[in-house]
Amino acid sequence: MYEIQKIREDFPILSREVYGKPLVYLDNAATTQKPRQVVDALVEEYYNVNANVHRGVHYLSQQATDLHEAARERVRRFINAGKTEEIVFTRGTTESINLVASSFAEQFMKEGDEVIVSVMEHHSNIVPWQLQAMRRGIRLRVIPMTDDGRLCLDEYERLFNERTCIVSVAHVSNVLGTVNPVADIIRIAHEHDVPVMIDGAQSAPHFKVDVQALDCDFFALSGHKMYGPTGVGVLYGKEKWLEQLPPYQGGGEMIDRVTFEHTTFERLPFKFEAGTPDYVATNGLACAIDYLESLGMENIAAHEQDLTRYAMQRLGEIEGMHIYGPSIDDSQNGSMAHDAVISFNVQQPSSITHHPDFIHHLDLGTLLDRLGIAVRTGHHCAQPLMDRLGILGTVRASFALYNTREEVDALAAGIARVAQMF
Repeated sequence: MYEIQKIREDFPILSREVYGKPLVYLDNAATTQKPRQVVDALVEEYYNVNANVHRGVHYLSQQATDLHEAARERVRRFINAGKTEEIVFTRGTTESINLVASSFAEQFMKEGDEVIVSVMEHHSNIVPWQLQAMRRGIRLRVIPMTDDGRLCLDEYERLFNERTCIVSVAHVSNVLGTVNPVADIIRIAHEHDVPVMIDGAQSAPHFKVDVQALDCDFFALSGHKMYGPTGVGVLYGKEKWLEQLPPYQGGGEMIDRVTFEHTTFERLPFKFEAGTPDYVATNGLACAIDYLESLGMENIAAHEQDLTRYAMQRLGEIEGMHIYGPSIDDSQNGSMAHDAVISFNVQQPSSITHHPDFIHHLDLGTLLDRLGIAVRTGHHCAQPLMDRLGILGTVRASFALYNTREEVDALAAGIARVAQMF
């Protein structure tokens, strides 16, 4: 049984008040709150196990190393990677994508070569490739989407040519909540012998990910979006690709032997982990994964899908509400097409204005905050998507394993109340 009140007790911040109102935290796509179990693990390691990892001969160093490498194995099992050598610790999804963009372009791309991305990408999966475009003259090709926020797979297939080197797409849109058909995207790319990078920042916290079943070549995730510490993330890469890529950074930890004439690099995955890792955060990430799996990823997914469906219904009852993205269910195969994120704008009531103008998303979010309701406003680091939608920004409510229907009701009541002010 999914005992939501018992789960909420693990997150002390959820019991606090904001402006004298109970906190309703609906900004989980930006970052999630942390359970006691994760924070306790961080404190325990800093107080009792803190020592730099690898190469240390003393007890604390060996103990910290064991925790750090156990975390790598924990991540491997969580996403079902084939080997721990395929798990690279980074500072987050952004660094993981930058690593692939930089190293892959250096090794495999030349002027005129192309990378395929989608119109709904986060800036973290656009700007790193644009930097390579400026440095190496590569070109970005963009998968378009339908008006209801689904990628156009027919158009995607037509983007491939002899210059296509890699595809890099989001598993789940951080704005629309669209669950992209990444298995089909990967299959089509592999038919053209093109590898695929998946941005899993918004999928790994919400439902089971199996990188071997997907057959993706790279997969990135962030610890802080899945109830773990900030500043730690993961890049999964198939061994055959990681072996071929040059190091992203240089320094300690990632070397085998250094002379002033030549340097040889460590074996995988250490070749990509320059400098002292955040070994406390990696253990915290492992504890977060333990927490997720103690609840069951299937149970979390079911709870969040129920919340998303309920929120779509409740918000849809508000006059002037405009929700972006696909409907909640994909009638073709019964799978979720929209998960854990709702982005919306609200028209000003017709009794006040005859123009179909939206209440500014910043105004709406600011006033909701005064009611204790934390949402995000703006372009959500997805300005090209905003341009496609013809808007400047949205209000975004995003759900986590600890959110409740009562909080959705509070959100709906808050929006209705704020709308009457305009």
